[in-house]
Amino acid sequence: MLYYFIRKLLAIIPMLLLISLIVFVAIQFSPIDPINYLASPDMTANSPNLQALRQLLGLNDPIYIRYIRWLGNVLHGDFGYSIVDGSSISKLIAMKLPATFEISLAALIISTIFGIGIGILSAIKQNTIIDYLGRIIGVIGISIPQFFFGIILIQFFSIKLGWLPVGGRIELGYRTWWDHVPNMILPSLALGVSMTAALLRYARNSMLDVMTKDYIKTARSKGIPEWKVYIKHAFRNALGPTLVILAFRLPILIGGSVMIEAVFSWPGIGAIILQGVSSSDYPVIMMTTMMIATAMLIASFLVDLIMALLDPRIRFDR
Repeated sequence: MLYYFIRKLLAIIPMLLLISLIVFVAIQFSPIDPINYLASPDMTANSPNLQALRQLLGLNDPIYIRYIRWLGNVLHGDFGYSIVDGSSISKLIAMKLPATFEISLAALIISTIFGIGIGILSAIKQNTIIDYLGRIIGVIGISIPQFFFGIILIQFFSIKLGWLPVGGRIELGYRTWWDHVPNMILPSLALGVSMTAALLRYARNSMLDVMTKDYIKTARSKGIPEWKVYIKHAFRNALGPTLVILAFRLPILIGGSVMIEAVFSWPGIGAIILQGVSSSDYPVIMMTTMMIATAMLIASFLVDLIMALLDPRIRFDR
């Protein structure tokens, strides 16, 4: 088990290096020059001041030199500075990350409770009105884009009823964390709908598959109460695929949802990504991309461990 754990953990390092190299090279070959956002309109491409600025930022160096310099800085904990406004990227991420964590974690909790709950109930009550309603919820949640559902929530709960704020995270008069909980409700719901729908379908299908197994029939033949068959035998064995989906939701806690944060004017990581892409702020794009890639690899690592723990057929020593 320990060898399996170490091997999977060490495999993340070369994968991160490869991802960083691919993203760095792809960004460098982008046709948009970030210097254009710093230069005044009267500067030409051959302006001495413009060339001096490029030299100062190290943009004239060969691409491999820039990559090695960037990688060395990151390994020393220096994430660099934004080309557009010169702000520290590490401080920028530290300032925006809590906001993304708030709505992403809330959406993850909402989708886990309702997705697994409705999915299991739909499987138990197969081909009944409850199952049909569960299927409808799943189809609607997957079909409707998150940003469109967010607009519907704003129109109904904010504009028509006036119950909740339209957007933003903090308003005048807020003193504690609980003060801006109403601001979190709509973006968390909008983000959690599609997550709930996907999890619901996986939980239902996994539960239906398990309920046809021989050990379920054996448990029933022994006179075990039906609720115990569902909870102790069926649900526990159907949990594997569902936990895999939940593990791959972890990157959402880092990257958040760009569109949802844009719709609700939520000052999270999504806002940084949008601003970085629109202004070709290469250092910001690199660090946010690497954050999401790291979260994805960690989620994959957790999935491997979960499946290894749940499936005794996996040999940890090989």
